[in-house]
Amino acid sequence: MPVRVFLSLVAASALFGTLVTACSQQSSDNTPQTTINSASSRTDYHSFSNPEEIVVTHVDLDLNVDFETKTLSGTASLDIDRKSVQASTLILDTRDLDVSQAACGEATIDFSWGERDEHLGTPLMVQLPAECQTITLTYTTSPEASGLQWLTPEQTAGKKHPFLFSQAQAIHARSFIPLQDSPGVRITYNATIHTDPALFAVMSASNDPSAERNGTYEFTMPQAIPSYLIAIAVGDLHFKAMGERTGVYSEPAYLDAAAKEFEDTEAMLIATEKVYGKYRWDRYDLLILPPSFPFGGMENPRLSFITPTVLAGDKSQVSLIAHELAHSWSGNTVTNATWRDLWMNEGFTTFLTYRIMEIVYGKDREAMEFVIGHRDLEDDLNELAAEDTRLTIDLTGRDPDAVFSNVPYEKGALFLRELEQNVGREAFDAFLLSYFDHFAFQSITTQQFLDYLNSELLAKQPDAMSKERLDEWIFAAGIPAGAPEPKSPAFEVVDSSRSAWLRGEVSASDLPTSDWVMHQWLHFLQKMPDDLTIQQMAALDEAFDFTRSNNNEITHVWLMLTVKHDYQPAYDRLYNYLVGIGRNKFVRPLYKALSETPEGKAFASKAFAEARVGYHPLTVKTNLPYVDEM
Repeated sequence: MPVRVFLSLVAASALFGTLVTACSQQSSDNTPQTTINSASSRTDYHSFSNPEEIVVTHVDLDLNVDFETKTLSGTASLDIDRKSVQASTLILDTRDLDVSQAACGEATIDFSWGERDEHLGTPLMVQLPAECQTITLTYTTSPEASGLQWLTPEQTAGKKHPFLFSQAQAIHARSFIPLQDSPGVRITYNATIHTDPALFAVMSASNDPSAERNGTYEFTMPQAIPSYLIAIAVGDLHFKAMGERTGVYSEPAYLDAAAKEFEDTEAMLIATEKVYGKYRWDRYDLLILPPSFPFGGMENPRLSFITPTVLAGDKSQVSLIAHELAHSWSGNTVTNATWRDLWMNEGFTTFLTYRIMEIVYGKDREAMEFVIGHRDLEDDLNELAAEDTRLTIDLTGRDPDAVFSNVPYEKGALFLRELEQNVGREAFDAFLLSYFDHFAFQSITTQQFLDYLNSELLAKQPDAMSKERLDEWIFAAGIPAGAPEPKSPAFEVVDSSRSAWLRGEVSASDLPTSDWVMHQWLHFLQKMPDDLTIQQMAALDEAFDFTRSNNNEITHVWLMLTVKHDYQPAYDRLYNYLVGIGRNKFVRPLYKALSETPEGKAFASKAFAEARVGYHPLTVKTNLPYVDEM
């Protein structure tokens, strides 16, 4: 079939699906919409590829890292499995790749390009000879590849060497590897990376911290993973062990602090294994990235990528490590088949995160984090369109990055928490253990989960949850009435102190805060009234020095209050904060709040103009709506 005809049919099919969805949605109410993007569907609207005909099973990479041109160049050899004997065209996902040659063995083969899509990139069609089982593509990435960030030495902690890191989730792997970029396609991979001998390369694969620094590094990932979990980083990286199976890579400036901050990682791993089964990935190491990393963490298997903004010195933010570790069971081992099913990655992982924190740090710590997580969910529910507050949301024709909010994380975990409460912890832990074993190294749909839930758990406890309640959780907007509600005795103490101060019964400096932990400080600030005065802001700052806090979570909440109440003494810190870090959780709400006034938007635009060169492409894309480009 000619390329244009094929793509026209794809576009027509997508348009028809969009029209049907638009006609069936009723976003003004909370009625379950089980017809929206059927939970049983494995159709990936965010990939051009054709794995139902020809599926890629393994990738061999041989790539040169060039910091001067900001490109990766070399070859990707793809092993294929023909599902249809008649199929002769392999369709791959790409974004801004320059492919110069396709070959099968020594013979070159034909390939052609489809039309570029704003969100999906450009399909690459490779014509396969009848007996061909492996193709090799020679290619170069764009300096603006959406899945790569190239940092100059000045943008790193050490200031001496450049730094490269990738971020492939959701569909950015196609910007640095031509492949079938769908979570429903799992591959193994090997890689040889060539770089400056002064630098060290790591990947989401088997890493050897004692490897000779000679500019050539080899990697193997023997377990089949989805493409969004392929990751690479290159820089002045060094290693420090934290336990028998855990360690940390980072620039020297962060190494000792990170190893100390995250020293409980091995204990977390052991605790999770005891409840949910053996860790299947050999080692679990961390990579501390520069502060421009747009997320808190990324669960790349064997090597989670972590923002340095969680280095607080008091282990107050180690739940992030628990979360990325938990992905080794939920997400990496059992994966969502499409991005509409993201809740099955993040909801399960958030549920496991709370369990890990309770086991390692106690119920009081878990309760505080549950309250804060629930508050984050409520904030998103108030901001998002109703259809985006469903666990299985409609992403037809949309950028899959739109699925990322607190809904798949916290609402998904809340649903599982209700299941646990209804069937009992022992039964639910046993169910999850069997679930992870049954679907290990598979990518599944929501319907597959529901079928397994009904057969393996609810069939044994039929009164635990009705089909109507399941549908309400999975397919309806918002939070069902009667959902579990968080409560923390530690926050009740904070509420009492805040109220006494607001009534003028005690000065800020006399509040009994000496034993408060970060979560209590967050609760103290997050629940401040809308009519807080400048004088009260100044009193808080004088008593607790919030403007100069070294804890990024506390600083963020304080700076949100700064913008809300126009507390000018903190605006220098606000500017430096926006320029100094690129974590979207922190900078996006600040840019959004600033954009609500002309003066604030001018301030935001100035900060953004300075920060943009050091921001990740995802951070730039996310925050452009809130600034005037200068």
